[in-house]
Amino acid sequence: MADIPDELIKLERSSEDARRQLVGLVGEEYEAQWKAWRTAAEDFQAAVTVYATREDVTMSRHEVEQAAKRAVRHAEPADA
Repeated sequence: MADIPDELIKLERSSEDARRQLVGLVGEEYEAQWKAWRTAAEDFQAAVTVYATREDVTMSRHEVEQAAKRAVRHAEPADA
C-alpha cells in the first residue's frame, strides 16, 4: 500500500464518519449532517490536491485519493 500521510487518512475517516451519520436522518437533521459531510469531504479533497502537487510525491492526484480511501475503507477493525 502507498505511504499516505496520517493527516489525509484522518480527513478521509472524518468524511466517512460524517457520511455514515446520514443514515436514518430526515428533514433539518439530514440537511445539517449533509452539510457537515460536504465540508469534511471538501477538506479531504483539498488536502489531497495539495499533497499530490508536492514535488516529492510521485503519485497522481487520483492515485493519492484512492490510496487514502482504500486505507480508510478497507482498514482492519480496531478490535480485530
